[in-house]
Amino acid sequence: MVNPCKIVEEHKTYDIGTFDGKEVIYDFEKILIYLDVKGKMLFGNQFKIYEEDRPIILKLCHYFIKDKENCEKNEIDPNKGILLSGPVGCGKTSLMILLKNIVPLQKPYILIPSRNIVFGFNHIGYKTIEDYGCRQFFCFDDLGVEPIGRHYGKDCNVMGEILLSRHELFINHHIKTHGTTNLNAEELEDLYGNRVRSRMRELFNLVAFDQDTSDKRK
Repeated sequence: MVNPCKIVEEHKTYDIGTFDGKEVIYDFEKILIYLDVKGKMLFGNQFKIYEEDRPIILKLCHYFIKDKENCEKNEIDPNKGILLSGPVGCGKTSLMILLKNIVPLQKPYILIPSRNIVFGFNHIGYKTIEDYGCRQFFCFDDLGVEPIGRHYGKDCNVMGEILLSRHELFINHHIKTHGTTNLNAEELEDLYGNRVRSRMRELFNLVAFDQDTSDKRK
């Protein structure tokens, strides 16, 4: 049986917990060590885990490893997706790219910028919306800052339509969707409308950085 707590990177094995063949017990401090190593591999040697981010990383780790007890304490439904919100530069995108690596046996999601999806719509039209209504897991990055789509002179709130499709997939087939956003709930509702916003409540667990979190890109 494959040990989900052993992750191999560049011929080196990282233990992020213990596994007795039946039960997995994860170790958060060991997970942080692995995330720091993997982060430097993905983003360069300037990457670091910030002390101020430990609480939110811990909450996200509980979600990804499906720690039911701690998810319940944090009012997180492990069957829903994650919508990670916070100010510009706080590290949302990096974390969503990084954290899926601690659960290599789970179905991975593809992270794609929302604005790129809209650009695709502008070129090929409504097939773009159909393409994201599939059973692949996606993480839509920077929801809410994408432009309105336009194809042959007709405007379309592309990501709003895709979120409606993803909600149907979630309800009917338990297909997860994740996202990141700089916007708050009211701003998302202004952008996508009440109907989409109500579906987003069913689709996502909202996990939010503090609005005073520093811009790590400066």
